[in-house]
Amino acid sequence: MRPTRSALLMALASTLLASSLTGCQFASDSAGGDGGEIVIAADLELSGAAATVGKGYQRALELKVEQINESGLLGDRTIRLDVRDNRSDPSESLRNIGDFTGDSAVTAIIMGSCSDCAVGAARTINDKRVPTISLAPATAVATPVTERRYLFKLGPNAADSAAAVANELRRRNIGRASLLHTDDEYGRDGLRVITAELDKLGINLVGTEQVRTTDTDVSQAVATLAQPLTGENPGALLVWTSAEQAALAADSAAQADYPGPLFFDAAAAGDLFLSGGSATGTKGVNLVFTQTMVIDDVIANTPAKAARKQWFRDYTARFGSYYGFSSFAADAVQLIADAVATSTGDGSINREAIREVLETTQFDGLSGPIRMTPDNHSGLMPQALTMLVSRGGRWRLAS
Repeated sequence: MRPTRSALLMALASTLLASSLTGCQFASDSAGGDGGEIVIAADLELSGAAATVGKGYQRALELKVEQINESGLLGDRTIRLDVRDNRSDPSESLRNIGDFTGDSAVTAIIMGSCSDCAVGAARTINDKRVPTISLAPATAVATPVTERRYLFKLGPNAADSAAAVANELRRRNIGRASLLHTDDEYGRDGLRVITAELDKLGINLVGTEQVRTTDTDVSQAVATLAQPLTGENPGALLVWTSAEQAALAADSAAQADYPGPLFFDAAAAGDLFLSGGSATGTKGVNLVFTQTMVIDDVIANTPAKAARKQWFRDYTARFGSYYGFSSFAADAVQLIADAVATSTGDGSINREAIREVLETTQFDGLSGPIRMTPDNHSGLMPQALTMLVSRGGRWRLAS
């Protein structure tokens, strides 16, 4: 029996509907701007308490994008940045992420130093399936991986920083320490991992004080740690804050006549050159960070070290000084560009394919060796960290 006209029309309509639904599904995973652009959205702290680090990231992103576009890595495509200020406010950051994840032109997202921002946006990023690299330091940014499938982290890991500090204390036979930390996600992270690492080595944590991330006076907290009620000074003062607050802590320790060494966590890295009160207060202070901060002290005996030296020179030539965390922002752009180049064999840009490439990254970056796996979305390897010391108004290798 020949099908009726109405039956044929119904079949055609069903076919068109199915094709439309399939196309919508594909569209939800694809991305790309007009004219072959790769749009990388950036949610950064350009004002508020963390503006200094946010602006450092912005400079690094712009320089690295310029370099990649000039290199021809992506063929006829170029990268375009879409940068927005989150005002160092998790609520504002979440609004930015909502806009970015709802924009089909956005290929991937880079988030700045605000750990609370990244943790607060994790569900949106996962639900909207947009590959995102956070430069924030807290452990919870990238764990648990089951709830962070699309969220990756570049930067020093709290546990690795704590282990480096604890091992240095043991090497110096220091058996007592106090800790100053911020009251945010990363500060609480620091308290947890420092306590665990010192316990392993039998080092006593004899005092802790916390400060708000917006505090511009930490002298009372430092004085309490430097001269505890017991009357026995700690053998070392550990500082787990931003660079600005760490410099204030060093000045306050000097004013309190604290005689022991100070150790800054990696989050306290800022400008290479220290000026004003920072140069005086931080003299002899120890900092856990990557070699890239002082790569001009290192012999370029490998291609990776040569690349780090070149980045150091390029950044310094452009901006007059070097900002410690710039390498992480540059590596984030490079990882996204490499993932796009690897995953676009048919010419299309697919977010899921980019995510899968990011999840298996093995890369000797500007920051150090970076390794991602399906079980670990925080890529910086522990061996990237070393001990630096403030000497002659700038950071140097400790040995």
